[in-house]
Amino acid sequence: MLSVEEALAKVLEHARRLPPTSVALADAAGLVLAEDIASDVDSPPHDKSIVDGYAVRSADVLAGQLELDVIEEVLAGQVPQCTLEPRQATRIMTGAPIPQGADAVVMLERTALLPAESSSSSLVTVRIESGIFRPGQNIVRRGACMRQGEIVLTAGRMIRPIEIGVLAETGHIQVSVVPRPLVAVLATGNELVPADTPPAAGQIRNSNGPMLAALVERCDCIATNLGIGRDDEAHLHELVKRGLEADVLVLSGGVSAGVLDLAPQVFNVLGVQQVFHKVSLKPGKPLWFGVWRGADRQTLVYGLPGNPVSSLVCFELFVRPALGRLMGRDDMDLRRETRALASDFQHRGDRPTYHPSRIASGAIEPLSWQGSGDLRTLVDATALAHFPTGDRAHRAGELVEVFEF
Repeated sequence: MLSVEEALAKVLEHARRLPPTSVALADAAGLVLAEDIASDVDSPPHDKSIVDGYAVRSADVLAGQLELDVIEEVLAGQVPQCTLEPRQATRIMTGAPIPQGADAVVMLERTALLPAESSSSSLVTVRIESGIFRPGQNIVRRGACMRQGEIVLTAGRMIRPIEIGVLAETGHIQVSVVPRPLVAVLATGNELVPADTPPAAGQIRNSNGPMLAALVERCDCIATNLGIGRDDEAHLHELVKRGLEADVLVLSGGVSAGVLDLAPQVFNVLGVQQVFHKVSLKPGKPLWFGVWRGADRQTLVYGLPGNPVSSLVCFELFVRPALGRLMGRDDMDLRRETRALASDFQHRGDRPTYHPSRIASGAIEPLSWQGSGDLRTLVDATALAHFPTGDRAHRAGELVEVFEF
């Protein structure tokens, strides 16, 4: 029987990044870039002012000529029409192009407008207050941020809002990305009824289907719920065949050793190649994993145990990392760390156990868990505490491996 580490390694061997596709810029956030992005413009496209103020010739100010004639006003989005001559200034707003002849901008707060010499005069004079002054101040040069033809984003980068901004600035309204995987979810078992149906004797509501679909969506993937599969080979064959149209099929139930555990033989009939069946793990030992291959695509196929906690633990340990690899991401695995036990804990078992726990005051506290059918206890869980095989009394303060949700 495989260890958790061996089983995960086999899963990831088959979790190849999905082929790139082109999406609209508005749909690209959260995906991984599949191409290098070059700028088609200089940014800024011109020498620009970074403050509201007056564009000047530094030679004038450095020579002590602090009263200058204002010949023009330029707003952002406008183009200067006049070239600065000696003892002249242009009033300029943040982002506006620097006029020819100017090589510095004085902040508005360091200037004062002087009254006109006569009521008929149209000439405005600005006084430059004394202070530190240097050529080039308050100017960003053309192309200082990026140059036309420069690679500004590289393939493999996660597209966050800031990357969306850069893509828009460089005119990329369509972008090549690694797509979100489509994940088919199928809960199986004659005992299952939909969540909106009161269960009769011997029945339970289907919690696995909605839970697994929500886990898929939380991984930023696309879930399609195939409903409930009856323990009937023909019915399962039909539903599993539909599930193989997705990038990943996650089935729960029907993979253990019971009379009606039909999933493995249905997988086999449909040409799914088994990679492994059963892992040294509690909860989750009956886990089944295989791969279906078509002419130009493949589907990762999981048969998760039917007990809900087993399904959840197996999803977190084996499905979530694979979804990340399909999307070109390596940040989706459960966070692994070491924490001290908050109290004594007695572990018994012939398999490594991933025990529902919560983190409190920096320590890990195993919860009073009633087994793999006890989904209620997991409401309070924030992590899984890993306890190795064997019967052992673990003491408060002892360090244990923790997988944080």
